[in-house]
Amino acid sequence: MRAGGRSMMAELARRAFRAARVLNLEQRGAAAGALLLILSAFGSFSFVEAGLVLLAVGVLALLMARAEGMRFHLPFGDGSVIAGAGIWAGALIVAGLLDRGVGQNVFAIAGAALLFLSGARERAKRPPDDVPEDAPGSTPPIRRRRPPRRPGAAADVDATTEPLPPPEFKPYEPAPGEQLHLGPDDREDAQA
Repeated sequence: MRAGGRSMMAELARRAFRAARVLNLEQRGAAAGALLLILSAFGSFSFVEAGLVLLAVGVLALLMARAEGMRFHLPFGDGSVIAGAGIWAGALIVAGLLDRGVGQNVFAIAGAALLFLSGARERAKRPPDDVPEDAPGSTPPIRRRRPPRRPGAAADVDATTEPLPPPEFKPYEPAPGEQLHLGPDDREDAQA
C-alpha cells in the first residue's frame, strides 16, 4: 500500500515539474505567490488561513490544468482571475492582520502581491478569450456561435408586417327587466 502511495506522490511531483517547465514567467510567479500563501498559513490556523489555503490551491489547480493543455473558458481570462485572487488574499490578510505573527504576515503579503502582479501582467500579455473572433490578434473562442434557429430568420427582417385587428369587444347588456348590481345576490339571501 505504501508503494502505491509513493507512486502517486511521485506522479504528482513529475506532473508539477513538467508544469513548471511549460508555464510562462507570469504563471510561474502566480504559482510562487500561491505557494507563499500556503507557507504563510503554517502556525495559528483560523478561517482566514483556511481561506488563503483554499484560494492558493485553486490558483495552483488552474495553473496545473493550463500546463496540461486543458482548454476551458473563464469569464475574464486567467490573468484577471489570478489578479482577483491576489486582491481577495490581500483582503483576507487585512482581516486577520492582528491575529498572526509578523513572519506570517510578511509571507502572506508577499504572496498576495505576487499573485496580483502576476495576474495583472498575465492579463496585459494575454487578453481574455471572450473577445470577438474578428478582433486583431485575438484567439478564437473555444465554442463557436450557434447559427440562428431558422435558416431564413435573418432574411425576414425587411418583410412588411400587418397590425393585428382590434379584439372583438361587446359590452355587457342586461336582459330586459334585469337589474345590474354589484354585491351578493339579494334574491339568494332572501330565500334562505
